[in-house]
Amino acid sequence: MTSISTAPAPVRELVDHLAHRRISRWQTSYLADEANAVAVLARLRRGAGRDAGQVPDLWNLIDTAPLHEVRRDGRPLSERELMRADDAVHVALTLWAVHQQGRGSGMHQTHRRERPRGLGAAVHRLMKPDEIDEPLRKRLVRAGSAPNLTVLAQRLRDIVVLLRRADAALDYGLLAGQLYQWQWPGGADTVRTEWGRSFHAWREDNELRRTPAAGHPDAGAEALDTTDPIDKDAS
Repeated sequence: MTSISTAPAPVRELVDHLAHRRISRWQTSYLADEANAVAVLARLRRGAGRDAGQVPDLWNLIDTAPLHEVRRDGRPLSERELMRADDAVHVALTLWAVHQQGRGSGMHQTHRRERPRGLGAAVHRLMKPDEIDEPLRKRLVRAGSAPNLTVLAQRLRDIVVLLRRADAALDYGLLAGQLYQWQWPGGADTVRTEWGRSFHAWREDNELRRTPAAGHPDAGAEALDTTDPIDKDAS
C-alpha cells in the first residue's frame, strides 16, 4: 500500500505557489483586457523597488492570508518567516507588474528544463548568440550582491525593464521563492548559485520550440504548477 506524505510544504514552496497563483489570475485578466486587472497592474507598479510597508495602497491588494494559516503539522509560521515571506511576495508581484505593462503575452511563465525561465536564463536570453555581454552579466552579479532586499528589488527592477523591452519572460513564482531564501543566513549564496546555473542553462534552441498561447497554463495563465519550486532545476 502506497503511503501518502503529510509533511508540510517548505515555506519557500508556499511562497512560490502563492506568488504563482496571484500573478496567474491577474495575468489572465490583464491579457483579456479586463479593466480591473489593468488597474491592479498600475497599483502594483507603484510599489516596485519600495518596501512593502511604504505602499499602504497595496496592503489590501497583495493578499498573503494563506501564509498565515496553520500548516498540516499544526505549526503556524513564525513572525520572522511571515515577514520575509510577505516581503518576497510583494517584491515578486510588483516586479511582474512592471514587466507585464503593455505586453500582449504573459511575462510570467513557468520554468521548465526544456524552457528555462529563471532569472539567469532570462538575462542570458538578452545577449547575442554565442556572446557574453559583460555589462548585462554584471547587472545580474550586482543584483546578487545587494546588501538588503530593498536594494535587491531596485536592482532587479532595472533588469526587469530590460526583459520587458525584449519580451523575455520570467518565472515569478520561482523568483518569489528565491527572494524568500535570499533573506536567510547563507540564502544569498544559495540564490546566487541558482542564478549562475540558470544563466548557463539557457540555450537559443530552447526558444525555437512552440511557444504556448497567452492563455495556456504554460504561459503562466491559470493552472497551478505543483512542482516543488526548490527542485525546479535550481534556476
